[in-house]
Amino acid sequence: RGTPRAQPRRGGTGTGRELWLSQLDGPPRVGRRPEPVPQWLQRTAGSEILFGVAPCSMALAHARRDLFRLFLKQSAGSPRPALGELALQATARGVPVCHVPRRELDRLCRGQVHQGVCLEVSPLPFRSLEGAEPGAEQGGLPQVVWLVLEHVQDPMNLGALLRSAYFLGVDRVVTSHRHSCPLTPTVSKASAGVMEVFDVYSTDDLQSFLKAKAAEGWEVVGTVSNPEEVEDVPVINCLEFRWEKPIILVIGSEGEGLSLETQLLCHRMLAIPPGRALHHGIESLNVSVATGILLHSICSQKRRHGD
Repeated sequence: RGTPRAQPRRGGTGTGRELWLSQLDGPPRVGRRPEPVPQWLQRTAGSEILFGVAPCSMALAHARRDLFRLFLKQSAGSPRPALGELALQATARGVPVCHVPRRELDRLCRGQVHQGVCLEVSPLPFRSLEGAEPGAEQGGLPQVVWLVLEHVQDPMNLGALLRSAYFLGVDRVVTSHRHSCPLTPTVSKASAGVMEVFDVYSTDDLQSFLKAKAAEGWEVVGTVSNPEEVEDVPVINCLEFRWEKPIILVIGSEGEGLSLETQLLCHRMLAIPPGRALHHGIESLNVSVATGILLHSICSQKRRHGD
């Protein structure tokens, strides 16, 4: 369509132009040259593609990333109101808007559900705990909740965890840096755009971090699906849990749960009681569902105390 290439904003992160690696639907056929990618589909070096209305809208509204181009689905008639609003947001920030066929949006986001919109942006990194500002939640109040994630690797789970944490009033989310899912566009989509507005911190040494917070007077609380598997740490029903000091809720990886080293740093472990006798092999919940239940149980106390 002859749309000019965007210039990086706020200095940008791109130092040149590169073809998007997934420009082909599969390996080139023998004896045939690959189809050239249109100039307007060439990507800024180091950029990534957000997809979906909520992530793109939040990214445009809060501008925590460099913003390069907005891609909207071509329409013969009037665009959907949500897409029209996105175009206005992009224009207000000086971000070029490209109207492209649906198949090009499919290529940009590798077949994910894009809802007619993609946004080319710089990656969003984790924030470092070292040197981080204490934050307003540290004003001496005992009712502070941090969510700590150990080796959560599924982007859909991470996105759902962020969405629940933000909605239920968690003050900060911290994840282990190694063996954990990065902040990808899929995470942003699964979080319904929460990732674009809610800081996520990471640490290279989760055990040292937990030890330091415990020394500061925080209570470290772990989670377990099978109480019989836990030794040396008290296990209680999450409905019976009461707290009067800052708390860290630690969630383990999908399938494996918390590592033994992390379990032994917990003051108590929480378990969710099932509502019926369970068949063998169905003794646990999805990690994001379980975390939502536990956070509601904990954060509802926070709200009552606040009243």
